Amino acid sequence: MKDWFDGLESREKLFVGLGAVIVAVALLYGFIWAPLDKNHEALATSVSDWQQSLAELRPLKGMAQRGGKPANSGTAVSQQAPIIVVDQTLRSRGLEQFRRRSQPTSSNGIRVEFENVAFDDLVQWLGDLSDQHSMHVQAGSISTGTQSGPGRINATLTLERAL
Repeated sequence: MKDWFDGLESREKLFVGLGAVIVAVALLYGFIWAPLDKNHEALATSVSDWQQSLAELRPLKGMAQRGGKPANSGTAVSQQAPIIVVDQTLRSRGLEQFRRRSQPTSSNGIRVEFENVAFDDLVQWLGDLSDQHSMHVQAGSISTGTQSGPGRINATLTLERAL
């Protein structure tokens, strides 16, 4: 191989040497740098996910220290009719557009039907009802939304106020 290289003209030696350097750089990038960089991106994403999860769990830590009672548990439970409570809380969360029907089931209960509502938003709304108005889900059914987007569902929930 050395004899072959020595037999080349100076321009050919320069061309072969430059090609060898380019191939060496490409191999270093492809087999060393790219895999390390890919692992770095995955770790950065993982750290970001963990930080977000911790931020979401911090309020629960305070609740656990208070014996499982929400921060506003000392406030009196609203005596408004469930239909009014549901209407006000849906409007405050911006979910009224997804409600198809609300029907009282008793003096302390209501059945609410949703169409193509975001699951995460619905769960947060249910948390508000539980924390602020002592209303809990007694029965429910959930199915994927007809205009299926990620996280969109149809739901029928029966809510009752704890006395």
